[in-house]
Amino acid sequence: MSEPIDEHFVHAVAAMKPAGPRRDLPFLDLFDAQLGSRHVDLAARALGAQGDGFYSIGSSGHEGNAAVAAALRPSDPALLHYRSGAFYIARARQVTGTNALTDMLLGITAAADEPISGGRHKVFGNKALSIIPMTSTIASHLPRAVGLAFGLDRAAKLGLSAPSDAIVVCSFGDASANHSTAVGALNSARHCAYQRLPLPLLFVCEDNGIGISVRTPPGWISAAHSSGLKYFHADATDLSSVVPVAQEAADWVRTNRAPAFLHLRTVRLMGHAGSDVESAYRSTGEITADYSLDPLVRTASLLVTSGTLTSSDVLSRYEAKRAEVAALAAEAVKRPKLASSAAVMKPLVASTVDAPFVPVSGTLAQGINQALRWIMSSDPGALVFGEDVARKGGVYGVTRGLHKKFGSARVFDTVLDEQSILGMALGTSLTGFLPIPEIQYLAYVHNALDQIRGEAATLRFFSDNQYRNPMIVRIAGLAYQKGFGGHFHNDNSIAALRDIPGLLIAAPSRADDAAAMLYTCASAARTDGRVCVFLEPIALYHTKDLYSPGDNGWLASSSESAPVGRARVYGAGTDLTIVTFANGVPMSLRVARRLASQGIEARVLDLRWLAPLPVADILAHASETGRVLVADETRRTGGVSEAVFTALIDGGYRGALQRVTSDDSFIPLGPAANHVLLDEETIEKAAVSLVTG
Repeated sequence: MSEPIDEHFVHAVAAMKPAGPRRDLPFLDLFDAQLGSRHVDLAARALGAQGDGFYSIGSSGHEGNAAVAAALRPSDPALLHYRSGAFYIARARQVTGTNALTDMLLGITAAADEPISGGRHKVFGNKALSIIPMTSTIASHLPRAVGLAFGLDRAAKLGLSAPSDAIVVCSFGDASANHSTAVGALNSARHCAYQRLPLPLLFVCEDNGIGISVRTPPGWISAAHSSGLKYFHADATDLSSVVPVAQEAADWVRTNRAPAFLHLRTVRLMGHAGSDVESAYRSTGEITADYSLDPLVRTASLLVTSGTLTSSDVLSRYEAKRAEVAALAAEAVKRPKLASSAAVMKPLVASTVDAPFVPVSGTLAQGINQALRWIMSSDPGALVFGEDVARKGGVYGVTRGLHKKFGSARVFDTVLDEQSILGMALGTSLTGFLPIPEIQYLAYVHNALDQIRGEAATLRFFSDNQYRNPMIVRIAGLAYQKGFGGHFHNDNSIAALRDIPGLLIAAPSRADDAAAMLYTCASAARTDGRVCVFLEPIALYHTKDLYSPGDNGWLASSSESAPVGRARVYGAGTDLTIVTFANGVPMSLRVARRLASQGIEARVLDLRWLAPLPVADILAHASETGRVLVADETRRTGGVSEAVFTALIDGGYRGALQRVTSDDSFIPLGPAANHVLLDEETIEKAAVSLVTG
């Protein structure tokens, strides 16, 4: 079934005539890109209707973005939203050996040999075209774009790359411009520009005036974003308008190494997506009125009225492109799909990494500090940044002295916005850095979790491992602080992190483990491009003693091995295995000493790694004692103990099994926290009951 805009184009062009003397316009290549994008959209709808296509959010009405591609170079990194078909085709024309139409159709049909995601998703991405695949629909790629632009010049400054005048382009829609992620990224860009920090970034807002069914108020985008950044505006339905403005904007960013905002007027044709019934919220008159703004019709009018082409020439090109796309689509549906879970998950498979052994001493905070110093000394691309990490050295002093030793180019404070902090990591990692951002408190990461879940963790998966964003996200967290706390400073919930595929989660309890695990994370990030979360228990940062005041039993004076997914065991008791982590380790060790006085010999297994769990070690020590008590300081629902229980049962363990946890509660201020947090008395009672029960 033909689409109305398809029929409208044919009828409109047939009625066109030249006007005045012949003028050859330089728009033929761009028109070809626009035609290709339109016919891929039409083919996507047809493929979807017959069950062979799986993604039909189209670019129709946005084909003017081909002019943005023409204003840039194929070496300029691009992070594109989902209506970027013409941009993709126009850029592909600049690089030999690429076939944009085939790429796009293979993505629509989820073919396993699609060149960027390997059939895992329909994204605009191509390593040869410097197009980084983005799955975002709500502008969550904007913080990464800021970090990437920041990293381009910073990498050259630090000698990690040759000087370049490359710029970053990042496109998004008018509805997405309202999302907190976009607002935060734009604010970060303004913040950099205000300080005159190099940030060669061109934001491109393609404003079609509607987000699914919700109208964008007329004039809102210009009112909200025309100050603080260099602002350009063009009508992207008209190539004669958008071509010179796009070139001017790109040249301004390239010359000034500063961010700019390019506001493009577009129109949305054929609704939001293939499943969108546009007539449910727009009248027929409103829908058909937009046909007059169709970029293909307007480009055709420019070409015909100037005499560059005749109306017959245009229609011949239009139908020839239809036939070309149809033939490529027919071949695309025949291509093999991903055929197994192993094939789907291949980009998430990690290799074994070896970490160096460097002695550390002192408290947990001191061990982390020493490890950071070693990493930054041995890796010139390592960056440490976040809130208060530079001159202050962090709220708890963990990064103290790093700014003085390594300078403000490598250790720096950021704006107070977790989305921007993580976006800085996501972007700088693509320019050769190993970012080590700090999130000041665990509760704060939830403000920006999609930067880890939707952006960081997905890049290897949706680029078939062609792009990686190695990083170590340090998070001060968990509970048991004395004299300072409440929910935001004593959060004990990590459920939202634990189910993210491929995410490495470390939770050390003491200095020697922390150093070894931080080295391991650095190696995993550099070797495999892993995204690592390094969860640091605040209450143990400055802990020195274990059993009694002054015993210095929790200080380190050496280095411990900490391979990914391997636990650490204390003792060899045969009556009971206490499985725990972080704050639970010293608590359980004290309990184990008291149990020994009652004739119960317990061993304590420190998980250390919460993802992947050390399943082999859990099963081995459980089988040796036949009794397992899981002491979990996180919540009973969604806590780590659930995963440990599942691992034991799936692994065939049939011995005694019990768990003690914190309550399903937010953590209150002061002594009231003791009522909902796991404590030693609870661990001890459960242990005695399990053994003597």
